[in-house]
Amino acid sequence: MEIGVGLPTTVPDTDGPRLLDWARCAETYGFSSLGVLDRLVYDSYEPLTALTAAAAVTTRIRLATTVLLAAYRPAPALLAKQLATLHELSGGRLVVGVAAGGREDDFRATATGYRDRGRRLDETLGELRAVWDGKQTATGVTGIGPRPAGRGPQIIVGGHTPAAMRRAARHADGWIAGGSSATGYADLAGRARAAWRDAGRGGEPRLVALLYASLGEGARERAERYLRAYYAFIGPKAEMAAKAVLTDEGALRETVAAYEAAGCDELLVFPCGAAPRELDLLAAATLS
Repeated sequence: MEIGVGLPTTVPDTDGPRLLDWARCAETYGFSSLGVLDRLVYDSYEPLTALTAAAAVTTRIRLATTVLLAAYRPAPALLAKQLATLHELSGGRLVVGVAAGGREDDFRATATGYRDRGRRLDETLGELRAVWDGKQTATGVTGIGPRPAGRGPQIIVGGHTPAAMRRAARHADGWIAGGSSATGYADLAGRARAAWRDAGRGGEPRLVALLYASLGEGARERAERYLRAYYAFIGPKAEMAAKAVLTDEGALRETVAAYEAAGCDELLVFPCGAAPRELDLLAAATLS
């Protein structure tokens, strides 16, 4: 199983230079991917811009949106061009993870519909491939570049619902789980594989997961404070998310092993702080 790490674009103690240092160090340590979260109505960095900056200071590590809330972006053709540009600038290192999203204010901020976001996400995924393949878009336009080499970026779809599983099987190369546990991951992965077979897909989907971890002095307090704020929109469940964070090295190692045993192909560990020491400790616990 590969181990990726989150780029701390949503944590409170980061800035531009620190994000770039984090990207450089993550590649040096040997993490497989740099992942980014996506929120609009929040004090955070825009994910595609952050990955573009990371691409400029790295050469090998994959760059992954885990996940991008594509349906609040009102122009799928423009998004396709942005993603293709990042993919080409990075030398073909982009992985596009998408999901429907769960914060209505993100959609309200861009004057896009929230209730029909699943349908529009399906349409967006079809539009991305049409643009990348040089085909006509839904609006009858062709010739949007740059044209990616091969099939373009790999796509993975997130979500635990049957609709999300079907979406991954129809449109994507794999499926990603966020907010689950190692115990429940095997069942969710089995459902993703079943949806894949039901859609008539050959081979196996790429199975990805993410978790939150924070190590070092003050890790528990730092992590819980951050996650309570980040997930405040889900009300009482925010406390559950905060309590689930891994702040013990031994527990993190055990959880990594459990995800591997459950059939996960890549696990992304998202930090709860941006201090260089946090990355050092996460690397020591997960890559050794």
